[in-house]
Amino acid sequence: MRVMLKFKIPVDRGNETAEDGSLGRAIDDVTARVGAEAAYFFVEDGMRAGILIFEAAHGQDIMHINETLFQAVDAEIDVTPVLTLDELHKGFD
Repeated sequence: MRVMLKFKIPVDRGNETAEDGSLGRAIDDVTARVGAEAAYFFVEDGMRAGILIFEAAHGQDIMHINETLFQAVDAEIDVTPVLTLDELHKGFD
């Protein structure tokens, strides 16, 4: 199942972890662990944010990823199943 994981990091925690270097390590770890096919980073609602697109074989995979971001940077996380345009078209056939 392809999923989109969107996260936002509170400003104070983001500043703290950016300064000590753990923010970059946490993002690198999660991005590598999921084998992200796409990763985008931006500012949303005044907070550091990102979107990762990846394949998740099992629901528990998502739990482990969420826990990494919760514990490392106090992230807010939304996980949504997503389809490519080709997959969407196949669903209509």
